Amino acid sequence: MAAEGPATLPVQVAEHPRLLKLKEMFKTKFGSIPKFYVRAPGRVNIIGEHIDYCGYSVLPMAVEQDMLIAVEPVKTHTLQLANTNPLYPDFSASANTIQIDKSKPLWHNYFLCGFKGIQEHFGLSDLTGMNCLVDGNIPPSSGLSSSSALVCCAGLVTLTVLGMKLSKVELAEICAKSERYIGTEGGGMDQSISFLAEEGTAKLIEFGPLRATDVKLPSGAVFVIANSCVEMNKAATSHFNTRVMECRLAAKLLARHKNLQWDKVLRLEEVQAQLGISLEEMLLVTEDALHPEPYSPEEICRCLGISLEELRTQILSPDTQGVPAFKLYQRAKHVFSEAARVLQFKKICEDGPEDAVALLGELMNQSHRSCRDLYECSCPELDQLVDTCRRSGAQGSRLTGAGWGGCTVSLVPADVLPAFLARVREAYYQRSGRGAAPGQHSLFATKPGGGALVFLDA
Repeated sequence: MAAEGPATLPVQVAEHPRLLKLKEMFKTKFGSIPKFYVRAPGRVNIIGEHIDYCGYSVLPMAVEQDMLIAVEPVKTHTLQLANTNPLYPDFSASANTIQIDKSKPLWHNYFLCGFKGIQEHFGLSDLTGMNCLVDGNIPPSSGLSSSSALVCCAGLVTLTVLGMKLSKVELAEICAKSERYIGTEGGGMDQSISFLAEEGTAKLIEFGPLRATDVKLPSGAVFVIANSCVEMNKAATSHFNTRVMECRLAAKLLARHKNLQWDKVLRLEEVQAQLGISLEEMLLVTEDALHPEPYSPEEICRCLGISLEELRTQILSPDTQGVPAFKLYQRAKHVFSEAARVLQFKKICEDGPEDAVALLGELMNQSHRSCRDLYECSCPELDQLVDTCRRSGAQGSRLTGAGWGGCTVSLVPADVLPAFLARVREAYYQRSGRGAAPGQHSLFATKPGGGALVFLDA
C-alpha cells in the first residue's frame, strides 16, 4: 500500500455537497472550473506524544475532518491561493520565486511549504502556475494537524499538476521535511498518517525507515475528541522547539555519559539503539546521568566541552538560542516512558484481553500525567477537560497533539457514549460558555478515516 501513490478517484461532484459548493465558489472566484480536487485528512494521536522527533514510534489515526483544495493549472507562472474562510486573505506569488516568512505562520505559508517541497525534490525551476481554493474543516490550532494537512494537501496538489508520481511514503517524508520551512522542528507523524491512513484502522508509525502497521482498535469503545477551545499555534511560539532542543541536548549528554560519539547524536532513540538496551534500562541510565534541576546553557557547555557560541550556532534552533534553562531529565523520562506506553498499547490491541479498554485507558491516563508533569505541555483548561472526561465515563483521557491548548482524546465505552457527551457538554462547555467556531464541533466521536486522495469530476 505505502509503495503506491495516493489514489485518484472519479466522483460525481454534483452528488457531494461540499465539493459542489467548493466548485461553485471556485467559479465565482476565478471565473473557471477546477480541473481536480485534493483532500488530506487531519489526525488524532491516540498515544505517543512528543516522541516522533526523538525517533520513536507513535500511534495516530486520521480523522474525517480534512483540507480540501480545488485546483486549476494555468498557463501563467502565477500561484493564486484563496480560502473559503474569509479570515484567511488571498495570496498570489510567482511560482518560481517562493519565499516563506518564518516570522509569521500565515495560512498560505503552509501551502507554500508543500509546494516548495515537491519543487525542490524534483529540482524544478520553471513551474506552471495554478489557481487554488482551499476549504478546511479541521479546527485550526487545535492539535488535530490542520497545518500539516494543508502542507500535505499542497504537496499532492503540486505533484498532480506536474503529472509526476511518488509513493505515499516519499510524499510523507518530503512534506515532513518541507514543513520545517515554517520553523517548526517536527518529527513526521502528522504527514505520515495523512498519507498512510486507511479507513477502519489506527496505525503504528515507525521512523528510520518510515513504515506504518495496522493497529486494530478494540470494539465496544469509541474515541472522542474534545476541543479545550484554547488555541495553540506551534509555529507562533518557541515552546515546541524548546522541547525538541531539550530532547536533543538530553540525547547528547546521555551519549557523552556513555562515551558514545555525542556530537553525531541528534535523537534519544539513537542513544538507545547504540547502547542496545531496553526503554526501561534507558530510564535507569537517565536517573544515573542527568539531574532533575534545570541545566543552564553554561552547564551544558561544560558537560560537552564546547563554547556557548558552538552550542548556539551548532546545536540550538534560531528561536531557542536565548532560552535560559533546559529541563533535560524530565524530558528524557517522558520520552522513554511514553515510547514504552506506545508499544504496550499496540500489544494490548493485538492480544485483545477482556479488560483491554480499561488497560488502554490507564495507559492514556499515564500519558497525560507524563505530558503534564514531566513534559509540561498541558495547560489548566486541558487538565480540567481531561478530568471532566474521566468523571463523565471515559476509561482514559489525555491531551493530544503538541498541547498547551487544543484537544483531548478520550476512550469511552460505546454503551455510555450518549451520557458521556451530554455530561461533558454540560460540565465543560455550557457552564463556561466555551465553544468552537461556527461550523466546527467542539466535541465529537471519531473513527479511523482514510488518507490523502485526488478526485476527478466524472
